[in-house]
This record gives sequence, C-alpha cells and structure tokens, in this order.
Amino acid sequence: MPQAYCITSDAIAAERERVGGDLDAFDFGRVLVVDELELPKLGPADVRLRILAVSAEHNIDHAVLADTVNIAELRGGKIYPGNSALGEVVEVGGNVTRYKPGDIAVTHCNGEPDIYGYPLRIWAYDQPDSLGWYGKEAVVGDWQIIPAPLDCGLNLWEIAALPLRAPTAYHLWRRAEGMFRVKVPREHRAQLTVLGFGGGVSELFLMLAQAEGHQAFFCSGSPERRKHLEQLGIEPIDQKSFNRFASRDDVKAFNKHVKAVTGGEGANIVCDMLRGPLFGAGLAVASRCGVNVSAGWQLSTACDYNSANLSVRQITLDHMHYETPIGCAAATELYGSVFKPTLHHEIYAFEDLPRAMEEMHENTQTGIPIVRIADEMPGAVRSLIP
Repeated sequence: MPQAYCITSDAIAAERERVGGDLDAFDFGRVLVVDELELPKLGPADVRLRILAVSAEHNIDHAVLADTVNIAELRGGKIYPGNSALGEVVEVGGNVTRYKPGDIAVTHCNGEPDIYGYPLRIWAYDQPDSLGWYGKEAVVGDWQIIPAPLDCGLNLWEIAALPLRAPTAYHLWRRAEGMFRVKVPREHRAQLTVLGFGGGVSELFLMLAQAEGHQAFFCSGSPERRKHLEQLGIEPIDQKSFNRFASRDDVKAFNKHVKAVTGGEGANIVCDMLRGPLFGAGLAVASRCGVNVSAGWQLSTACDYNSANLSVRQITLDHMHYETPIGCAAATELYGSVFKPTLHHEIYAFEDLPRAMEEMHENTQTGIPIVRIADEMPGAVRSLIP
C-alpha cells in the first residue's frame, strides 16, 4: 500500500491538549503524519496517478488546526488531505480514452458539483469518501485531471504551484471585472486600478489584470514576492510600512498612499484572500463602484462593515469558493503566458511536508511552497527540473 499523509481528530485533540489550546504552538508533525493508504480499485472511468509534486495549500493549515471546523472529526475521524498535485498516469480504466500511461497531468479539487458546475464540496476536504494527493499514488476519476502543459515555459515546480491557485485566481478575476463592468462600462473607464493582498492567488489575479492592460498593485510584506511581481510590471506596496493595518491611523495612511498612486480614485477592484485586518483596509481604498472579492479567510472568517457606507459608495462584496472543471481547464491554458508564480526558495522533500505546512502557517516562506513527492521522475519532465 502506498504511503500518504493523514490527519486524525484524535491527533488534533492530543496536540490541542499538549499545547493548552495555543494554536501558534502546534507541532504540525504530530498531526499531519504518514500512513499507509489502501487505494480504491480502478474503475472504468478512473486513472491511477503516481504523484510527482504537490503544493502546500492553506486548507491543510485549517484541517490541522481545526480552527474553522474540525473537518477530520466531521469526516469520521480521519482524512487523507491534499488537493493540488502534479502526477504521472500509470494506469487507466477501460473507458478512459483521453489519457494513457506516461501522460503528465494536474489535478483540480472539485468534489460534488452544483447545478451550474461549481463545487458544493472540495475533494480531500469536505467531500465524503475523498482521498487526497499528499501521498505516493492516487486513484481519481478522469474528470478530475487536466493534461499538464509541459511546453508552457514554466519549470516543473512552477507548474506544480498552479493547479489550485490558478483556477481560483481565474474565476475571481472574471467575477470581479464582470461586476465592475455591470456598474461602469468600458467606455466610461477602460483601464482599471487593481489591488491584491496576500500570496499566490492574489499574485495570479494581478497577473491576469496586468496582462489585460490594467494598472496592478501588489500589497505584501514579502520583499521576494514584491520583487518578482515588480519584474512583471506590477507595482509593489510594502504592507509592513503600514504596520499591517494594526490601527485606524495605519489604514488612513494606506488609503492616502493608494489614492496618491491611483490619481485620487482608489482601487476599482480589490482581491483580499486573507481578511482579518486587511478587510477594512481593502474597503477603505475602494473607489466609487469598487468591487472587493475573496476566496479565502486565512486570518478571519468574520467580516464587519458599514452597509450604509458601502451602499452610498456603490461597493460590491463578493465571495467565491472555486472554479468549475471547464474553468480549471481554461485557467491551465494560461500557465507561462500569464501565470508566472513566485516559489519558495526551498523545494521540500516528501518527509518534510509537515514542516512546509507549519512554515506556511508561520508566514515565513518566500513564495509558494512545493513538495517533491517522487524520488525518480519520468523522462517527460526531467528537463523541466531546475
């Protein structure tokens, strides 16, 4: 049976007791542990993957800490996490025609779809009976993978950074721009001002905006990430220079700065993947008819705002979950041409995956964290390894 990481409700409870409920003192290696996973039998529409590399994702952070819900407990006491992966097809079911052994594919994390194709649940998180991809092998439906664009100009680790983040950014941008255009047509305002807070998804969101000719600003405390985006034509703002919006005066200073660099208008579109203290700052800098979008809640799940104030300013707030499978495939077409992710300087080994997740929680990484799962890489990708 292949090795795979798991999270149990018993391990969460034991670690909570050990640290006296202090989530910042959690040892991720005591909760996210290697197990042996019995994979389901290959069905006629299934594909067996050998996992090559994965990216660390914040939903695992929430699963380990049980800081929003105790998803391991809700799933019966144990989950196998991981819903962003790059893998090699090693076996296909009898009805599979799109893939063959040796093909390289990326995953998407859609679980059960709603009537419009959007996920009601996420694979390897709240989708019942779903087994994740932080392991050596996996069996998935052929609808759950997309051919990896190996000729897109990105290296292997950069490709592995995008399966979850790129569709999220792609859908966020389509929604945000569409909502703004409902209120302000292109002939009234052709070039938009777009601001993003946070990490990987916001970076890709701004790359989309910049590629379409808009003025993009990246507000981050990471000098490495700001430098990478500045090289792509995206203007940096050092979040630390505003004390991460700890006080009203910090928010006022940030608002003054954003108004100065946007000709006094503010940000037409804000992407805030973190919430918490960034939520108020994002609302403060929004322009007339501005749109504030998010698919995240790393710092807080609660958002307080003055409804009357936003109504007068014609501000739209929007929350989304994830993209449809068709949208995921469309986002994959933009690898390399638009999406050029910032990576953390270390590529983690399989046994270091818990440390990668803990360092993500501590916000010490210089970019998107990648974990190499396979020791031996197939010939199709060896030239893409830096």
